Amino acid sequence: MSDASDRPKRVIDPSYLDAIVPLATLIALVAGSIYLFGLDALDGPLQVGLVVCSMVTAVVILRNGHTWEEIAESGRRGLSSIVSAIFILLSVGALIGTWNLSGTIPTLVYYGIQWIDPNWYYLATALICGAISLSIGSSWTTAGTVGVGLVGIASLIGVSPIVTAGAVISGAYLGDKTSPLSETTVLASQLADVDVYTHIRAQVWTSVPAFLAAIGVFALLGLRREGIVPPAVEASADLAKLDQLFWITPLNLIPLVALLGMSLKKAPSSLAILTAALLGGALAVILQPAVVLRFVGEPELAAPLAHVKGVWKAMATGYAANSGIKDVDVLLSRGGMTSMLKTIWLIIGAVTFGTLLEEFGLLPKLIAPILARAHTTGRLFAVTAGTAVALNIVAADQYIALVLPVRLFRSEFERRGLAPQNLSRAVADAGTVTSPLVPWNSCGAYMAAVLGVPTLLYLPFCIFNIASPILTTLIGYTGFRLARAGEGPRPRAGGAERLSR
Repeated sequence: MSDASDRPKRVIDPSYLDAIVPLATLIALVAGSIYLFGLDALDGPLQVGLVVCSMVTAVVILRNGHTWEEIAESGRRGLSSIVSAIFILLSVGALIGTWNLSGTIPTLVYYGIQWIDPNWYYLATALICGAISLSIGSSWTTAGTVGVGLVGIASLIGVSPIVTAGAVISGAYLGDKTSPLSETTVLASQLADVDVYTHIRAQVWTSVPAFLAAIGVFALLGLRREGIVPPAVEASADLAKLDQLFWITPLNLIPLVALLGMSLKKAPSSLAILTAALLGGALAVILQPAVVLRFVGEPELAAPLAHVKGVWKAMATGYAANSGIKDVDVLLSRGGMTSMLKTIWLIIGAVTFGTLLEEFGLLPKLIAPILARAHTTGRLFAVTAGTAVALNIVAADQYIALVLPVRLFRSEFERRGLAPQNLSRAVADAGTVTSPLVPWNSCGAYMAAVLGVPTLLYLPFCIFNIASPILTTLIGYTGFRLARAGEGPRPRAGGAERLSR
């Protein structure tokens, strides 16, 4: 006869307290890490906090009758979903290292200083990044290549790298949200079961006004002369130093052209970026041999071996410049796969925490009562957008912020006679674009790592990303361009009028 302790524990549904405990832990640890460590919280304390949050969540799940094996398997599923992101991060780290070594980034900086008027710099940055991201559909590739150069130029010409980072992200996410080549655009449309071009047409009514607002703000910021007068003497000295350190030639831009070409051909992102990194290393050996030998600093080593070691070292630990000009050295002394390890650590902790919350019913438990109070179309849109934003904060993953709101609200949109593109637009407007605004979200961690600007500093200047969820919520309340389904109840547009449930 078996002992009572051998009987399987009965699994129970999570309570509201179960759902609140992990969230309260997250708030306490995030606030504590930022209070104690400031912007250095991302150097490890915040990562520790997210791991502790995951363990607290695991204890709650165990109390509800689940086994440790189930929790471990859920964690494995969560980590498997970020394998491609990890490879992209490592590849971008290698790319920044070899593109500095090969003169690709210095060449972008050299030409950028000459061609772009500082008074229009923020506007030009947003437009350039918007055009590239619309062409290739990738915010990460846009920010990790052209964005790096644009932020690097900023300090050399007397404009703010922080505002520039916001302009880079605003432009980069225009394409991420609206390009038919973007995987998040395709995912949002597929989840809502709507044609991708119908989804994009629906997004025009929020994306275009949001981007116009962004470029308007950036134009005004650029025209304000206080603190934005270009230091002509210093810029000239920096240009001369770059020309001494590297052979500045359009040939240095071959890796950038190759990467854009591979992205247009829809090559896998990590493969395309790593290929461009290797191409940058090869060009460094051909076009900048003296730079490579100076970087290695081992005159007794045979030149061919020194070239191999230099490229290898740049991919692993990044390039280090020693020009004697602080701004130039800070700009160029970056990159390497090791530079991305803290970001990967952050993403692992955040995604594990978010996956446990989603798969064991803790997030839906919190959202259900909010949905029950969404009695009007305006409130439904506000709840949908708010849920997507909250999931970027709590679950720390852009894909959860897209997938879960569609699962939770799809039947309610259908019941109220709202066409599915309304839902796909709402989750894209709130889920896709707010992900880089959260420091521990995979997108926020990535942008801070590659641009070299902390998330909380660039956040106020991500105008496009802030305006998009506001506009999609306004559409729900006003009924402007609100698409209706052929059948079903016809909800009223006004947010103050109740609908029958």
